[in-house]
Amino acid sequence: MDKIAIIADIHGNLEALNTVLEDIKKRGIRRIFCLGDIIGKGSNSHECIKLVKENCEVVIQGNNDIVFLEDNYSSQNIDYLKRRKWNQSLLTNEDKEYLKSLPFCFEFYMSGSLIRIFHATPDSMCGFCAPYDNLNVKYNMFLPTNNTITSKKADVVIFGHTHTNYVERKYNRTLINVGSLGNSLDLFRNDQKDANLMETTRAEYLILEGEYNSQEYISSFSYQFINIPYNIDKELQNQKDNVELENYILELKEGRYRDLTRAYNDFKNKGIDIDNI
Repeated sequence: MDKIAIIADIHGNLEALNTVLEDIKKRGIRRIFCLGDIIGKGSNSHECIKLVKENCEVVIQGNNDIVFLEDNYSSQNIDYLKRRKWNQSLLTNEDKEYLKSLPFCFEFYMSGSLIRIFHATPDSMCGFCAPYDNLNVKYNMFLPTNNTITSKKADVVIFGHTHTNYVERKYNRTLINVGSLGNSLDLFRNDQKDANLMETTRAEYLILEGEYNSQEYISSFSYQFINIPYNIDKELQNQKDNVELENYILELKEGRYRDLTRAYNDFKNKGIDIDNI
């Protein structure tokens, strides 16, 4: 049986990436796929790109991998412009060209299932699909678009972007969010209801096991979520003039998204009772 480790949303978190790569190595897994967002938030984007290039067989482009490379100065958002300038300063020209060259998605068969991987949605690397979204939103995740490699509906879709791992079965199809290696979050927060923060702040990745490149349903197919602790304090000590350090600390140590107001507005628009979260 073949095993594939799938990682996503590293966000410049070098300590988490090193910890996960070591765990993958200990498990004897040689094939690693990355679903993007290598950069952004942490100070070690260059170092993370280097490790991803050395260790990952397939790498998909994430929204942070491209949005911070844009030379669009028309934005009036001063904080965004500061973040973009700082993130670019962490990268070499080679890093930038590498990120620009990454594909939107990748497809492969495993134990008979057509698996499609991308960063966010089949339409956009900035799209959004969450556990609380409706059935149509989730079904659309399996459909082909102009961005996908084939025109087939996927049997299994694996994505990242939302920084929270979960799995659902819909119409005999499986939707898997791999979670975030370097910036795991939980949007549903309540001081009276929350469990130990370690339940969220560990580094997340996914392991697939099956017959790689087999289109026959003749062998088993399984998936396993891995949540592994890493030295968050060490990561936070190694920040080079991080312009968003306060938010980085909040998200790494508490697993709390920096802009919960925006998230709760999304909940409200989708009919979720935010007063009883």
